[in-house]
Amino acid sequence: MGLLEAVAGAFRLLLTGDPVLWRIVWVSVSTTVLGLLLATPLAVMGGYAIAMSQFRGRRVVIWLVQAALSLPTVLIGLVLYMMLSRHGPMGGLQWLFSQPGIVAGQVLIALPVLLAFTLAAVQAADPRLAETAIAHGASGWRVMATLLYEVRFGVMAAIISGFGRVISEVGCAMMVGGNIAGETRTITTAIALETSKGEFAQGIALGVVLVALALAMNGAMMVLQGDAHAARGRG
Repeated sequence: MGLLEAVAGAFRLLLTGDPVLWRIVWVSVSTTVLGLLLATPLAVMGGYAIAMSQFRGRRVVIWLVQAALSLPTVLIGLVLYMMLSRHGPMGGLQWLFSQPGIVAGQVLIALPVLLAFTLAAVQAADPRLAETAIAHGASGWRVMATLLYEVRFGVMAAIISGFGRVISEVGCAMMVGGNIAGETRTITTAIALETSKGEFAQGIALGVVLVALALAMNGAMMVLQGDAHAARGRG
């Protein structure tokens, strides 16, 4: 298949609503969103707690969080595979080669991104905000809500970055999901499979979808940055 023919076939798949193609897109987007929904509350509260607390080993914890950003996703997939395998400690869940297993991997991949971004955002906030809230008798939860609202643009940027990191990874999804058609085949694993078979039309179509998602996420990031600058200007 020539390049022009493959590109034409890709857009034909996109425009005709090919059910196989859009099922792959749905699996990718739904598992990514669910993974982020599960990871975000834990990561945001964890990032806030690390930023606002002083404890022995704090710098080591921050170092580990930042180091986790560089972990290859295939390594995360390997660890999770061993945990979820039949003889692993979590084998009874039967999540291996299933969407719950992919979601578990997405959570592990997203956590360091969300933690690091939230930690940086809270540390960069004006410390007088928390001091003022405490002086007015605010509870710990109210102080956290006040500070997180102030750094909301940084938290939303963390979520957008986490989405991009998760939906574009291939190693963990391949190892834990198994690339099963209609069930665990994601955009990236399908691209790898179709390319290896020499079938480029579907791979190109999925690549177009992935680029469109990346552009949408970066567009949202630019809007948030503009809103953040406007909020600071009003302040």
